Amino acid sequence: MSYDAADLKRRMEGAIDNLHKEFAGLRTGRASVSLLDPIVVDVYGSKMPLNQIGTVNIPEPRMLSVQVWDSGNVRATEKAIRDSGLGLNPMPEGSTIRIPLPDLTEERRSELQKVAGKYAESARIAVRNVRKDGMDSIKNGDEPEDTQKKQAEDVQKLTDSIIKRVDTMLAEKETDIMVV
Repeated sequence: MSYDAADLKRRMEGAIDNLHKEFAGLRTGRASVSLLDPIVVDVYGSKMPLNQIGTVNIPEPRMLSVQVWDSGNVRATEKAIRDSGLGLNPMPEGSTIRIPLPDLTEERRSELQKVAGKYAESARIAVRNVRKDGMDSIKNGDEPEDTQKKQAEDVQKLTDSIIKRVDTMLAEKETDIMVV
């Protein structure tokens, strides 16, 4: 196993991408089309992402709408949204489903902040695991000692910058959650 800086960076960026997706599923006080990204709908005998069933729009600041392309999938889409665990109450109107976003209670906002913190910590752990793999590959390599030391410093710098991005993303998400 040899040291591959590009692979380490790609894997660490993967942790950032995953965190971004997890944060998108956390509901804040504002409507966001990414809120419905984690929802999968059981149609045509398989599970499909909501964005492949219809178009998600934001007609008002506290309202989402889903224009379902095949009107036969409206009921399945409504059920998937209702059962998603996001606390949403979809209202079908023909082939459109309107989804009002209820106000978040202070208690719910606090819970969401804790969940966001757990997501961020999982991302930090993933980044540190990639760092450990990188350090192990450097240690087990046959490079001269000064080259190994330089590579280890590079891995640490990359790790620090990615962890800083995780912390920044968490701070922004916590602010989003608390804004009324």
